[in-house]
Amino acid sequence: MEKFVVEGPAPLQGEVTISGAKNAAAAIIPATILAQGKCIIENIPNISDITVLFKILRELGAQVRMLDKSTVEIDTSYLTEPVVPYDLARCMRASYYLLGTLLTRCNQASVSMPGGCNFGVRPIDQHMKGFEALGASVSIDSGMINVHADMLLGAHIYFDVVSVGATINVMLASVKAKGITILENCAKEPHIVDLANFLNSMGADIRGAGTDVIKIHGVDLLHGTTYSIIPDQIEAGTYMVAAAVTGGDVLIKNVIPKHLEAITEKLEKAGAQVEEYDDSVRVCRTGKLKKVNLKTMPHPGFPTDMQPQMTALLALANGTSIVTEGVWDNRFRYVDELRRMGAHIQVDGKVAVVEGPCQYKAAPVRAVDLRAGVAVLIAAMAAEGRTEIENIEYIERGYENIVEKLIGLGAKIHRTVEPKITLPEAL
Repeated sequence: MEKFVVEGPAPLQGEVTISGAKNAAAAIIPATILAQGKCIIENIPNISDITVLFKILRELGAQVRMLDKSTVEIDTSYLTEPVVPYDLARCMRASYYLLGTLLTRCNQASVSMPGGCNFGVRPIDQHMKGFEALGASVSIDSGMINVHADMLLGAHIYFDVVSVGATINVMLASVKAKGITILENCAKEPHIVDLANFLNSMGADIRGAGTDVIKIHGVDLLHGTTYSIIPDQIEAGTYMVAAAVTGGDVLIKNVIPKHLEAITEKLEKAGAQVEEYDDSVRVCRTGKLKKVNLKTMPHPGFPTDMQPQMTALLALANGTSIVTEGVWDNRFRYVDELRRMGAHIQVDGKVAVVEGPCQYKAAPVRAVDLRAGVAVLIAAMAAEGRTEIENIEYIERGYENIVEKLIGLGAKIHRTVEPKITLPEAL
């Protein structure tokens, strides 16, 4: 069993470079299935979720070749298999984007129900609604989602709720549908815009990504392309919070500051100083942290994927902060881990009341999901003593070389492997 071992407190100092966006890559890589020709994708994050996607593509018949540590060449010319292996698909939520691409490519697809982090129900009703509006039949059988269509036709689709996954999946399914597709009440996250830009670079005709309404003119052919993925706003935000929590001074490079505006606003209200440059931000803190209320919302609101990290920060702030989760139903499971370290947090449904300031102290803790795990890691860097964090595979799903990057900033952290205990067989 692997663990992170963290010695604190340790203020972070120096520079860190942000990798490509996990959520953008998770949509763009499946989208290569739509191309007739090779796609070269740059700024790929080297994380376990992306490794799983590459394995899935290879299982489906694609050729995947790394040109360097962050550039991949994908050739799906000979892909014919429309069924995604269950054991791979269940490992990650973004596997369901293969429904839209395989439906377009093969007229059918079968993918398991989404996996990944377990912090609430992940309904696919809006995905299904979109596919059916385009002319597909959809069924769920033994945990597999099955879609089929002899022909996809453009349609006018209104999403009942704002859904990043449904916006992406229906966009993928409609780029080659006959006629015009209009999507309303769309999600507006940066990785949706990045996917649309990637598809357009392949010859698609998508307009309005990043707004409530996306209009797609179906095309007959999508060709190969070379494309660079945007920087990861959540990785950047995580290092911003870590700098503020530890009382450090960090220059965070390879970012798009506009994507970080909601995070920057809350950090400044909490007492951190944030300086923006063309493609970097500097975050430092010397004074005390202050209470802040926040509610997670779809973009451009405060991102749900930054809520655990900010809650870890607010536990150190003077006064009472109210954190409201406006996206997922069960995203406060990590609070028990922060309490082990001394945080004073009470949860009632989707609301957490954070009483500060606390003094974090080392304790044995675990990652319960990706962002929760990194929140505990941030707290450990501000804690007195030696903290051991289990279930680190969650953290490494979304953060490239996180140990190496943190060591480069002065954190006292290392990975350790403990042998599994094998119990003797019963006589």
